[in-house]
Amino acid sequence: MTNKVVVGSQWGDEGKAKITDILAHDADLIIRYQGGCNAGHTVVADNKTYKFHLIPSGILYKGKTCFLGAGTVILPEAFQKEVGELIEQGIDVSGLKISPLASITMPYHTEVDGYSENTAGKGKIGTTKKGIGPTYTDKAARIGLKIGDLYNEETLNEKLDIILPLKNKQLEKVYGLQPYTKECILALCENYAKIFKPYVCFEWQELLENSSRKQILFEGAQGVMLDVDYGTYPFVTSSNPIGGGAATGSGYGPTMIDEVIGVAKAYVTRVGEGPFVTELTDETGKKIQEIGHEFGVTTGRARRCGWFDAVIMKYSVLVGGLTSIALTKADVFDTFDEIKVCTAYKDKRDGKIYKHYPTDVFMHKYLEPVYETHQGWKTDISGIREYEKLPENCRKYLERLEELLGVPVSIVSVGPDREQTIFR
Repeated sequence: MTNKVVVGSQWGDEGKAKITDILAHDADLIIRYQGGCNAGHTVVADNKTYKFHLIPSGILYKGKTCFLGAGTVILPEAFQKEVGELIEQGIDVSGLKISPLASITMPYHTEVDGYSENTAGKGKIGTTKKGIGPTYTDKAARIGLKIGDLYNEETLNEKLDIILPLKNKQLEKVYGLQPYTKECILALCENYAKIFKPYVCFEWQELLENSSRKQILFEGAQGVMLDVDYGTYPFVTSSNPIGGGAATGSGYGPTMIDEVIGVAKAYVTRVGEGPFVTELTDETGKKIQEIGHEFGVTTGRARRCGWFDAVIMKYSVLVGGLTSIALTKADVFDTFDEIKVCTAYKDKRDGKIYKHYPTDVFMHKYLEPVYETHQGWKTDISGIREYEKLPENCRKYLERLEELLGVPVSIVSVGPDREQTIFR
């Protein structure tokens, strides 16, 4: 029995859902431990494409338990819509369970998120406007609502008597938004209770205890470089996607984790604002974007594309606790003559070389990548299923990444389908 965490090791959108889906085949319990419907996970199975935002990718297998842990934040309307779409596609959701400790994204959270993003100017973060950040803000301020509150009338009333005066003052005075009456919020909560009732697991401790001797898969959203503590702050998400986040957001302690698999593209993409040293704004970047179909699942926004950045990846190995790498979209480079890898940064002001990631992101505008160039393989690898059968230049590229990062590349994805995967 090996319990694994699947972590995005760049800025999200690395293909975590496919890797989670494959590994979920052998898992008994799949836990999403942080984030909300701001994630966009795509799985291709049996010639069908499934898009997830909040529901764990392992839901496609019958007989699995998929659990939304206490570290997640849940927008009720988005949850209802996603579950409804899965049911319409013939997916059995009877194994889906929600921790009563998960936080609820309320309408005022999405309103504040939208207002803040639309009026931020230079301070724009590039959020999905799903209310994720404001929900985590209220959670940290201890004025948030949790799923379990919906099923205790006394608790809910007491909490709202504390929360609403504070929240309404903020909505009116800070944001110029309309306040909410208690009656309005109670009516919303009554509806939310109906939405969540089939899935809330008040016996979550028993569930985790009974699963502790089984195989567990922890699923993260976003990526290490979007971690609220270790990412490109403030251009980050509001939770901890790193491997350590699985221990706080799932209900299990760190002793339950055996492996942390960092998912990375053979290049790098980013959605939203923030520094990106290897970003390509030329025809090469456009070529990667078009071949890789780099458009956000949640927002539809075009993703910024760039060469593989070993500086941020070494950082991800360190702070993310990565024990191996699952490299995706290697096939995007099938037609490239040359492929570059960033091995260091150079400060354009004084020529200083950085081999470790500089965490002051506001000085990144002065940095330029130091590249090494690799020869392309000029061969379609999408049908290859054995590592030894990959073209020599492809293997050289992968093995050079292993040297730079200090951890093995254990999985290579050569296409979107489950079958287009090489295990080492």
